[in-house]
Amino acid sequence: KGTAAVAALYDKWAASYDAEMAVAGYRHPSIALALLARHVPKGSAPLLDAGAGTGLIGQWLQIMGYPIVEALDISEGMLAVAKTKNCYSAFHVLGLGGPLPFADGQFKAILSAGVFTSGHVGIEGLDELIRSCSKGGIIVLTVKGTLWDESFATHVAGDSRLRLVEVTEPYVS
Repeated sequence: KGTAAVAALYDKWAASYDAEMAVAGYRHPSIALALLARHVPKGSAPLLDAGAGTGLIGQWLQIMGYPIVEALDISEGMLAVAKTKNCYSAFHVLGLGGPLPFADGQFKAILSAGVFTSGHVGIEGLDELIRSCSKGGIIVLTVKGTLWDESFATHVAGDSRLRLVEVTEPYVS
């Protein structure tokens, strides 16, 4: 129903999100983090967590040795929880799909887990992440299978700025 409705849903969910997703066995964050760690040297900075939510991935990035990570999320409530975890250097309340307030090539790596899915963000959110990532940088995304098949695979294959490094087999998140 639009970005305001999505933000309001996550604002209400923020306090219980981590516990509920842990019980559900939510796997996107751990898989995305493993892929990032495989391709981005420890200490690389700065990084962007696009769709940071409550800061779960930010905490793990800090533990893994990535010292400067910025958080971007559509939900002020989720970012309020993330702020309590002291793992981000900056916070940006906005959604993907429009212009982002970052310089060209600002980030060494960008991670976005659970954002590119039905009812959230589609292919329209990708180009600004590409622009914001440094040349030779790494972008790790989880993408719902239907979105990958409908638009992402063709877009990624046809974009000369990108080189597909790794794709996982489909999995239940």
